[in-house]
Amino acid sequence: MSLALHFDLTDEFNILRLTCGLFLLPHFFAKVTNLELTYKIYNDYRLYPVKLWVFSCSLIEAICAVGMVFAIYTRYVALLEAVFLLVAAWASWRYSKGKWLWQIGGLEYCLFWAICCIVVAMHG
Repeated sequence: MSLALHFDLTDEFNILRLTCGLFLLPHFFAKVTNLELTYKIYNDYRLYPVKLWVFSCSLIEAICAVGMVFAIYTRYVALLEAVFLLVAAWASWRYSKGKWLWQIGGLEYCLFWAICCIVVAMHG
């Protein structure tokens, strides 16, 4: 399949796949450019060992962003990203003591993107 077909923005699936991949990039860059803050956040979320979690999450975000944007093993990368986001949703839910709205630290944002990734995986 031509690479150009993966970037055809008249195909709604491509828009969703690209968005799921590209939306990881700001989180990845925020995480790796301020590691001390990232370590503090992961510690507050009680994700131990903190440095292993940060490294693993950064690696998963990088792999998923590249895979989703360039449509490389899309189904598997989308499932990996969905699991990653479900873990993030769980951590947010636990830290926020069950809040829903993302503006107040709830799980809504992560859960929404996890569902989007599941849809991408289903389409494959």
